[in-house]
Amino acid sequence: MKVFNDTRTAFARELGPELRQPAGLLFTMLLPFLFLVLFAPLLSGMAHPSGGGMNTDSPWQWFVPGTLVLLALSATAGAGASLLNEMPSGAFERMLVTPLNRASMIVGRALKEVVILLAQALLILALLLPTDFRLRPLGALAGLALLTVFGIGIGTLSFTLALHSRKQQTLFYGVQQMVFFPLLLLSGVLLPITEASAPSWLYVLSRINPATYVVEAERALFDGRFAEAGVLYGVLAAVAVAVLGVIAGIRGMRNASV
Repeated sequence: MKVFNDTRTAFARELGPELRQPAGLLFTMLLPFLFLVLFAPLLSGMAHPSGGGMNTDSPWQWFVPGTLVLLALSATAGAGASLLNEMPSGAFERMLVTPLNRASMIVGRALKEVVILLAQALLILALLLPTDFRLRPLGALAGLALLTVFGIGIGTLSFTLALHSRKQQTLFYGVQQMVFFPLLLLSGVLLPITEASAPSWLYVLSRINPATYVVEAERALFDGRFAEAGVLYGVLAAVAVAVLGVIAGIRGMRNASV
């Protein structure tokens, strides 16, 4: 019960300022929303590639799930910046000397990022209802659950990086950008990366990228295809990232000193 109560306290502490300044939540949606508005309409004139490419119903069916993964990456990968901003003011040190459980601190922060991510994802889906994007409730629910697991992993890894960058904060932003853009571009969010269409080296890099499997699973789930092997691979990739992130984040928080 103490861990649960401490997690709830940490979650409420982190969520409060975000709710008082909702403009920041909309700002983090800017990049995915621009891709939706400016890029997705161009897909309507393209041929539908086979083998895991676009769904024949609508280009939105193919592009929107990938955009949600883009939202998860862009929002949660920068989550550690809020922790870095607390450190110069001494707020983080004051948290460390409280009786709150160290693991609960990192889990509460991660849950706040996930709640914001889900709210933004639901807003994007609501904005697409007037289009020919076909929303399948069960598939969307499963896709959002997978997005939650993946977001927890990326968010806690971001917090872990912030903890290790306390004495040199530029390290956080440098590593974040060096990891974020390859994860994004190699995941096939914007264009399908298939063995037939991509250079062999690029295809190999995409297959060792966990975000690739999450993107493919999201597209299958939002299209109502639950029984595909890609869904299983995406779940395994998201769970692996989440487990790695939570373990690293808890260990980093427990080792943090005042």
